[in-house]
Amino acid sequence: MRSTVARTTGVSKFYRLGATTVPALRDVSLAVAAAEMVALSGPSGSGKSTLLNMVGCLDRPDEGEVWLGGRSTSTLSSRALAGLRLEQLGFVFQSFNLVPVLTAFENVEYPLLLAGTPAKESRDRVAAVLARVGLSAKMHRRPDALSGGERQRVAIARALVNRPVLVLADEPTANLDSVTGDAVLDLMHELRDQYDVAFLVASHDPRVLARMDRVVPIRDGQIVTDRPLHDARPFAAAGRA
Repeated sequence: MRSTVARTTGVSKFYRLGATTVPALRDVSLAVAAAEMVALSGPSGSGKSTLLNMVGCLDRPDEGEVWLGGRSTSTLSSRALAGLRLEQLGFVFQSFNLVPVLTAFENVEYPLLLAGTPAKESRDRVAAVLARVGLSAKMHRRPDALSGGERQRVAIARALVNRPVLVLADEPTANLDSVTGDAVLDLMHELRDQYDVAFLVASHDPRVLARMDRVVPIRDGQIVTDRPLHDARPFAAAGRA
């Protein structure tokens, strides 16, 4: 049985619009297993991105708890949460969120600098992960000199360089054409197999949903169903590379 890398229990989130309280999430419980690929599906405003923010400790729930690696995050300080994100999570955004004045290498290196990784180890790890996503020849280019697919590969490399247990991806194919989007999905699967990392993806792209182990539909802030699409990938007990 695969271990659980992230879990929410009874999570709710409310936003105030004037005198009105709008529920973004209502009593959401979800678990993601090691090396599992899970998609949150639903229309805009359904709560997909809000749930990603909860699991990623970018926002706190108003009710319920979020657990990472068996540890409740509810009582952790903002500084402790930042450290937990750095150690256990990677993030991929639909707009790439690369720093425009930094090269691909420097963008990927940035989380390691925040973590205080020694310089040589940092350089080696960045070079290795950029090679893995096929960007060794372009590591010294800035984002404006890269294609959309190349920028997304840089973003994926940055998400993986700290060797997280879980990568959170918000609409990772939204700004890509179909061929490039399929290539990014292929890469995510390959990296899941190599690094034993789980992916939690928010998307309404049918190509993305068809490639997941499990699809969790969300409507009006609530999970509709939660079932595997395919037979679960056998869990490899070996550690991440």
